[in-house]
Amino acid sequence: MRDDANSLRTLVTEDGVAILNKQSGQITTLNSTGAYIWQALKQGHDLSTITVLLAHETGEELSVVEQGISLFLAELNEHHLQPC
Repeated sequence: MRDDANSLRTLVTEDGVAILNKQSGQITTLNSTGAYIWQALKQGHDLSTITVLLAHETGEELSVVEQGISLFLAELNEHHLQPC
C-alpha cells in the first residue's frame, strides 16, 4: 500500500488494484486491465503509448482499445480518481 499526494492509497494485487480515497472513504476496485492502465499512468506513460502496448498485448484493434481507455478514464474522473 502506498500513500499518494492526492490522498489515495492503492493496493496492487495479481487480480487488479484497490484504491481507497481517504477523503471520501470510498474504495474502488479495478480489474487487471484497469490496473494495467492505472499503473502505466502512475509511471508517467502517455495515453498513446499505453494504448499501443495494451492493443499489442490483447490483440484488440487500436480503435477498440482507445475507446475502452477513454471510457475507463471517464469513469475514474466521475469517481474523482486521478492516477497522476
